[in-house]
Amino acid sequence: MKQHSLGLGQTAKRTRRREFLDEMEKVVPWADLVALVSPFLPEGKRGRPPFSPETMLRIHFMQQWFALSDPAMEEALHDMPVFRQFAGLEGWDERLPDESTILRFRHVLEKHKLAAQILQTVNDLLSAKGVMLKSGTVVDATLIAAPSSTKNSSGERDPEMKQSRKGQQWYFGMKCHIGVDIESGPVHTVKGTSGAVNDVIEANSLVRESDREVFADAGYQGAGKRPDARGDVTWHIAMRPGLRRTLDLSDPMDRLVDQLERVKAGIRARVEHPFRVVKRQFGHAKVRYRGLAKNTAQLHTLFALANLWLVRRKLIGAMA
Repeated sequence: MKQHSLGLGQTAKRTRRREFLDEMEKVVPWADLVALVSPFLPEGKRGRPPFSPETMLRIHFMQQWFALSDPAMEEALHDMPVFRQFAGLEGWDERLPDESTILRFRHVLEKHKLAAQILQTVNDLLSAKGVMLKSGTVVDATLIAAPSSTKNSSGERDPEMKQSRKGQQWYFGMKCHIGVDIESGPVHTVKGTSGAVNDVIEANSLVRESDREVFADAGYQGAGKRPDARGDVTWHIAMRPGLRRTLDLSDPMDRLVDQLERVKAGIRARVEHPFRVVKRQFGHAKVRYRGLAKNTAQLHTLFALANLWLVRRKLIGAMA
């Protein structure tokens, strides 16, 4: 009987997944990130030899890009040659990380709060490349759903997740608050709270020391008057929709106000781009873990990778 070779990894087809990984290979600052996480990983003086920090970091990032759980990531490494190639595990007889190894690496990142440092390392790179200009900030928040079912081992919903109302609809989960650079669009600050926390409470914590102008939607009314507000920051907050509908566009002054609102809306639109990448492209529509700390750590990593994706063409062009 004739034996057929599987031919894994020999296809010439440039799939979208492969194209995506090739682009991220070029823009992620691997050396800086490996230097960041390496001191916290085991040295391998006993037991099985550990996988390299860069391999585990690449696997962790693929989890975020493709919305994979720890078991699903282990299976993907066995099933997909392109994933093994990206992780540097190309040998046909090479040992692959199991789900417990992947889990332990994530726990190291959470224990030492390295996810926030990953975001800072990426933003330092963008600042060095002249992408993040630190001239102003746009703030916004989005709801991320959590499982509302009580059919689990504890028999209750996650106590750190809360209900929130948006329009006429109720949602259960957490809120992700972000501050975005007004010129270039990368996220510089991420905060995670329960869904019941009002947007305006976290508003001033999203403003950098260098910011003098901040843009926000109508939900941030009064942010500039709160006790934690800075006197050297000017808040440009959208007019409430009901009030804007009362404008008489035949009146020159009302028409001017409407034009100003359009300009502010165009500036605020930049904050929606990172949300679109994280929720739609990376598939992070629901929280994966229990508790705010773990999910907020994941959000830091997701937005660090979203920043690189949003400015990848500028970075690749600069390298060329």
